[in-house]
Amino acid sequence: MKRSNQFKLWAREFRMIVKGLTSTQHVILAHIIPTRRCNLACGYCNEYDDVSAPIPTDEMIRRIDRLAHLGTTIITISGGEPLLHPEIEKIIARIRHHGTIAGIITNGYLLTPKKITALNEAGLEHLQISIDNVTPDDVSLKSLKVLDKKLEYLAEFAEFSVNINSVIGGGIRNPEDAEVITRRAMELGFSCSVGIIHDGSGAVKALNRREERVYREIKHSGKQSYSRLNWFQENLARGKTNDWRCRAGARYLYICEDGLVHYCSQQRGYPGIPLEKYTFEDMRREYVTKKACAPACTVGCVQKVSVLDHWRDPQMDREIQPEPGAHQLMGPPSPTLGEGIT
Repeated sequence: MKRSNQFKLWAREFRMIVKGLTSTQHVILAHIIPTRRCNLACGYCNEYDDVSAPIPTDEMIRRIDRLAHLGTTIITISGGEPLLHPEIEKIIARIRHHGTIAGIITNGYLLTPKKITALNEAGLEHLQISIDNVTPDDVSLKSLKVLDKKLEYLAEFAEFSVNINSVIGGGIRNPEDAEVITRRAMELGFSCSVGIIHDGSGAVKALNRREERVYREIKHSGKQSYSRLNWFQENLARGKTNDWRCRAGARYLYICEDGLVHYCSQQRGYPGIPLEKYTFEDMRREYVTKKACAPACTVGCVQKVSVLDHWRDPQMDREIQPEPGAHQLMGPPSPTLGEGIT
């Protein structure tokens, strides 16, 4: 990323944090899904299929406009694999049209010099790739062996910031692979992070000795980034829970392919309200609602957003019922569901 672009982005991120600290009446981060389809099938992932059509661009633009109305300061495009959307650049450009910070989470397979240049021109500011192992296996094909050339393309052509996330847990066989991936990310000048991920059933377990050693090694190396503010992981690494106030449904929104608002990718179905009908009143309600799934949550993006409000406004228990017709995939909030890709 060019130094001038980096300084501008840092300034905008600083303003985002100040706005988040001074006001609770807006969304800080929203994840939005332009397609559920993915070109991979990782063993721990429950967020994809291989048949869904992309959401029409006009509909995606309406959803982005609605998020702008709710004061959203960051919109991250996720999936599925978002680069499968044929007009992903138009979606990114619409985010930037509102002055909102634009990010994308991708598996990286579809990155080429031409695609990276198009993302530059659309105004993309953040890109994250999660690389799970050095060589592909039956758990994950997101390997350094396959993606290294894509990383070189990013280092040469990207005008946006790049974060490489390595992972531990969830059936990943060789935790030491995460060290190799982190070193390679640092060589190419990228920021790096490490996530503790769930297994295919959504459960997260304490790290074993090998995994914990690797986790601590990575936590103390590499370029620092906002994505590394994940002290929640310290307890999760030991199989312990966290005491925090999850602000999902208020400061963080997950917008599925059907245009419904959910707490996060692992709690689809709550509150299950169409984004077009989601209001500031809904946000105020969810802001003070205690989530039963919070103690063992591994959804790092929600934790990082919620930490801005940890010191204020206690929450209360509430009987949570999905809206009629809600797209309930995961059932009621459970204390064992979460995800570590941020």
